[in-house]
Amino acid sequence: MNLASNHKSSVRTIAVVSIVIPLAVAVLIFLPQKENFLGEWVRNLPAFNAIINSATSLLLISALIAVKKGNIGLHKKLMMSAFVLGAVFLVSYIMYHLTVPSTKFGDINSDGVLSEAESIAVGGTKYFYYFILLSHILLSIIVVPFVLMAFYFALTEKVEKHKRLVKFTFPIWLYVSVTGVLTYFLISPYY
Repeated sequence: MNLASNHKSSVRTIAVVSIVIPLAVAVLIFLPQKENFLGEWVRNLPAFNAIINSATSLLLISALIAVKKGNIGLHKKLMMSAFVLGAVFLVSYIMYHLTVPSTKFGDINSDGVLSEAESIAVGGTKYFYYFILLSHILLSIIVVPFVLMAFYFALTEKVEKHKRLVKFTFPIWLYVSVTGVLTYFLISPYY
């Protein structure tokens, strides 16, 4: 296979993966009936995912520092670690949403009633939560093909293309990682 057809094949694969991932996640989230066939431990996955997002954020920042200092070897290792954590996150996220109904922000507490203070708190943070959540979701969908292309350029040693792409891919990926943690903390009282 020549270099041009290999490049086209890689770009096609990235395009397919970039479409399949958000579609699969959307289908899983909106499934009307969910059967928890994996056990109760799955309910701990949102906290695990927040840990993964936190670690990813730290890896991304560390990788930026490493590349700014000229330590390309460390940069590559940190970015590969962030990429692997992203894959682990995706598997964990899919397992959770395949088996557990989605949690809604502001759901009533165990006794079925919101206190006045809880009601005010929910109303005060609801719009902030939904803004963060919606921007997180939209940007997580948008960033996938760019992250995959950035890794492709890095692996194929197309350094200039890699640098141009990561100038806007990096801050989006970092935002998605940080807001993933933030949305977890905002929704966690309702799990």
